[in-house]
Amino acid sequence: MRIDKYLKVSRVIKRRTVANEVCEQGRVKINDKIAKPGSEVKVGDIIEIQFGNNTTTIEITRVSEHVAKDDAKEMYILK
Repeated sequence: MRIDKYLKVSRVIKRRTVANEVCEQGRVKINDKIAKPGSEVKVGDIIEIQFGNNTTTIEITRVSEHVAKDDAKEMYILK
């Protein structure tokens, strides 16, 4: 799955266009490599996202195309 879509489906970022822009600005890393919006993610990948001065690190535990709002938090673990 593409990183921009994963961030939207897992509700880490609310909109896919915002996720796309964040990736294009170089503020998202997958396994310590800068990610483009089309970069593929899989279970076990570590994602780092910079929001201003804060960095959020998550580990992917599940990849799914459609997820209910209540199940979205089960797609990743905050590190």
